[in-house]
Amino acid sequence: MTLEEKIEASETRVCTTVFPFLTNHHDTLFGGKAMAIMDEVSFMAATRFCRKRLVTVSTDRIDFKKAIPSGSIIEAIARVDSVGRTSLKIKVEIYLEHMYEEGRELAIQGMFTFVALDDDKNPIPVLEGLNVTAE
Repeated sequence: MTLEEKIEASETRVCTTVFPFLTNHHDTLFGGKAMAIMDEVSFMAATRFCRKRLVTVSTDRIDFKKAIPSGSIIEAIARVDSVGRTSLKIKVEIYLEHMYEEGRELAIQGMFTFVALDDDKNPIPVLEGLNVTAE
């Protein structure tokens, strides 16, 4: 399997409905909840990519482009953006769909970095042991 095929196969999508218990005082998706959704979906994509123990070590700029109102459907899409020696960068996008209207739009995007760990919680090479060929 090539690196690109491995990246394609690990792309992860999660959909949910924004109910009132997920919103802030403006009746829009609470930013902290959005970040938790992004961290979780990016963790799943990273794990599917390398099947190793991983921890989130950083987030890069998270852009909240569009408020997501209560009663919306959202889809979070996570995809491996780059692979380092012991780390993975995962790009996450959250798309907003109004429940009773056609179409969707990018509402939030950000980058999450994970490090692969051994049993003693020491960093290990991400690609080690994977059957990934050069493209």
